[in-house]
Amino acid sequence: MNDAAISPDALTEKFDFELPAGRIAQFPANPRDSARLLHVRETLEDRCVADLPDLLRAGDLLVTNDTKVIPAQLYAYRGQARIGITLDRPLPDGTWHALARNARRLRTGDVLDFSGAENFSATVAGEPRDGSVILRFNRADEAFAEALQRAGALALPPYIARPEGPTAHDQTDYQTIFAHKPGAVAAPTAGLHFTPNLLERLAARGVLRVCLTLHVGAGTFLPVRAENIANHVLHAERGTLTQEAAGKINAARAAGGRIIAVGTTSLRLLESACDGAGQVHSFEGETDIFITPGHRIRSADMLLTNFHLPRSTLFMLVCAFAGTERMKQAYAHAIATNYRFYSYGDATLLHRADA
Repeated sequence: MNDAAISPDALTEKFDFELPAGRIAQFPANPRDSARLLHVRETLEDRCVADLPDLLRAGDLLVTNDTKVIPAQLYAYRGQARIGITLDRPLPDGTWHALARNARRLRTGDVLDFSGAENFSATVAGEPRDGSVILRFNRADEAFAEALQRAGALALPPYIARPEGPTAHDQTDYQTIFAHKPGAVAAPTAGLHFTPNLLERLAARGVLRVCLTLHVGAGTFLPVRAENIANHVLHAERGTLTQEAAGKINAARAAGGRIIAVGTTSLRLLESACDGAGQVHSFEGETDIFITPGHRIRSADMLLTNFHLPRSTLFMLVCAFAGTERMKQAYAHAIATNYRFYSYGDATLLHRADA
């Protein structure tokens, strides 16, 4: 589908900026749609998420992600050794790809026993590498989900300070209104801003909506350490876009509506399912698409997304979507006017640079 080579001179340092630590939100806005919204076009306009119906028009279509966050943070024991495990994504053969602290100490065939649930264990199914491990659990389906609820915890982003672990509020705050299909390690955070009232007002405006599924993996938290972004490898994530949803997206565009991707996760799957002519097709499988400046966006006209961290793959993505200089100006404005950043923070509504 849609693909583009990363520019060989794309240096990570070009996507750096100074972000005061106090700008990273530790709690969400209440109500959710009261979060601030920076409308980024040729000009910058300060709004709030509740204003979204005024910024869209009848026939526009929102593409939301219906993945549901699972308690993916686990602690396992191999003998007396305690090992932190973060589930990343399920694989077609029923095993799980996971990130493990001290993964290099594990070997194929090792058995890990998990605390918190009785007789819950996994066998290392492949030689660990690059901090990751393949695990085959001794439970499946509903029995696995039940054990995970007992043994696991939310893998909140490291920049959300929870010294005692996720709170009871986080259990609901870190889940979108669209959450339906379990499998994500991290929330598709643009969706956190929606409320039943906002959805009703958008529907009354004539704005359409479809869902896709992209299970956000643990790799979303990994920093870009390579000096040249062409040398950064993005972890794969599993996604589904049905034929019915693809048909609605193509029909909305053919009728003159704009396609608004709700979150970078929705955009990544749309771009993975989009052909060179801008037609979206059904998709089932893994995508490791890395969207950086130089990638031509074909699937969406607008993007609703939170503010992202310096030198992150997500800031590179929004630069590809709306233009690097425009986004640097927008982020400078956001920092100067006290917008809140990242998962629990405020939002931006971006227009595609070449639209």
